[in-house]
Amino acid sequence: MRDPYDVLGVSRKASEAEIKKAFRRLAKKHHPDANKNDSKAQGRFSELNSAYEILGDEKKRTQFDRGEIDAEGKPRFQGFPGGSGGGQRGGFQGQPGETIFESFSFGPEGFQRRSSAGSQRGGGGFEDILSQMFSGSRGGFAGGGFEAEAPARGADIAVSLNVTLAEAARGAKKRVYLPTGKEVEVTIPAGIADGQSVRLRGQGLSAHGPAGDAIVTVHIAPHPDLKPDGNDLRADILVPLEDAVLGGTARVPTLDGAVELKIPPYTSGGRTFRLKGKGLPIKGDGSGDLLVTVQIDLGSADPELEQLMRKRRGK
Repeated sequence: MRDPYDVLGVSRKASEAEIKKAFRRLAKKHHPDANKNDSKAQGRFSELNSAYEILGDEKKRTQFDRGEIDAEGKPRFQGFPGGSGGGQRGGFQGQPGETIFESFSFGPEGFQRRSSAGSQRGGGGFEDILSQMFSGSRGGFAGGGFEAEAPARGADIAVSLNVTLAEAARGAKKRVYLPTGKEVEVTIPAGIADGQSVRLRGQGLSAHGPAGDAIVTVHIAPHPDLKPDGNDLRADILVPLEDAVLGGTARVPTLDGAVELKIPPYTSGGRTFRLKGKGLPIKGDGSGDLLVTVQIDLGSADPELEQLMRKRRGK
C-alpha cells in the first residue's frame, strides 16, 4: 500500500483538521455509491479508509511516523525478542524479555529450563519431554508407556478490514490478506457494528499443533452523506428557498440509492422528515429509519429577493 500521506494528499506536518478535511473530500469523490460504473472505485475507497485509519488515529500516526508500523498498520520487523528490536513476525515464539539462548538443568524439582534473561518455567516441547522422562511430574511413564502432551495450539493473528456503510448494513463477502501470506474470504454479517470482529477458525499461526485463529476486526468507513444514529440514519439536504416557500421535491441519499422526498410549502430550515425503514437493520427484525433534516439554500446574491425582503421588513 502507498504512503498514507500520499494517499490523502497531505504533508507530514498536516494538522488533524487538515487530514480529516482531505479524507472527507476524497471519500465523497471516490465513494463506490457515487462511482457505480468504475470498477476501481472500491479499491481507491478502501485505500483512502486504510490511510485515514492510520493518520486519523493519533497513536497509530505516531507509530507510523516512527516506523513502528507500516502503511497497512502491521508491525514492522525490528529484530529478535531480547535484542535491540521489540517486534517479531514469526520464528521463535518466546515470553517477553526471553531470548533464544537458554540453559537446562536437572535437580530435585525435575527438569528446568532457564533463559539467558533469568526466566524459568516447565515449558513445552523438548524440555517438557525431558521433564516427563526424568521427573515423572508431567506424564512420565505410565504402564511402561510414555504419555506425551498434545501439541500446543498456534497463536491467533489480528487483522483489520474496512467496509462501506452499505456493506455493514446488508452484509457482504470480502477478501482479506493475512500476515501468513494467505488471502481468504470473510463473510460480513448484516448489521455488524464498527469495531466488531469476525473469527476465522484455523487461519492463524501454526508450529507443530493445531493452527490458531484469525481475528478480523471490521471498521465501517464514514459515509459522505449518511450518519448512523443507533439503528437510524441521519442526512442533511439543501432545499432552494423557492421550494421551501412554494413546495417541491428533493433527492435524498439512502443506502439503496437516491429517492424523491416531497417538500411541503412553507417548510422551515431545520425541519426533519422521517423515511420509514431506510435506516440500519435491527437485530431480529426490521430496520431503523432515515431522518432527513432540511437546510435552506439561499443561492447566490439575488437583487429581486433582496428588494422583496426589504419590502416585507418595511411593513
